[in-house]
Amino acid sequence: MQATINPEQPIPYILEDLPKLEIPGEVCPRRSRINLDFLLIALESLDLDAAEHLKGGIRELQLTTLIKNRVALWRIRNSNPLRRFSKRRPLSLVEAQALVALICYLSRRQTAQIRQLLIANAQLQAENLTPDHHFQLSQYLERFRGHFRSRMNPNRSAVALYGSAEDLNQLALSLLQKALFCTGTAGMQRLWTSLFDGEVA
Repeated sequence: MQATINPEQPIPYILEDLPKLEIPGEVCPRRSRINLDFLLIALESLDLDAAEHLKGGIRELQLTTLIKNRVALWRIRNSNPLRRFSKRRPLSLVEAQALVALICYLSRRQTAQIRQLLIANAQLQAENLTPDHHFQLSQYLERFRGHFRSRMNPNRSAVALYGSAEDLNQLALSLLQKALFCTGTAGMQRLWTSLFDGEVA
């Protein structure tokens, strides 16, 4: 299915430096759509004001030609096939790039917190302690589990893989690692190309 994007629509300036990839149909693959949405859920779980920061990021990054409002963002994110209300619509490469820009924007805002939680988790593991022994980490994991369970379709086999709290905790922690990956000066480029590992011939 071809994405329905106006070819005359101007590409936001911030997206112009992302590598041009030869992707069949010019649409974002299934795995990439899932990964982008999962990363946004992780970042939302870190920050109770993430929805407002997302809105501010869309304006600041000049992405309003692609994401006009919250409803448009919701529709784009519902291209994740694992969501309860997933829309059977393609995600164009430029829409995926916009999500990459937003993920990197939020990750950079929260770099210190991401590092703090990853360091705390490593220390807990070294002492054979559970995340419950660190308040901020425990709060992040609890919010992530709640967001994931409320938004994902439990009838999908890929969602069932995260049936236990421990499985969701591991996913949440792995997403923190990916978010940290986005915080450097080339974070957008690294995240963008990583989405298509194995997809580009």
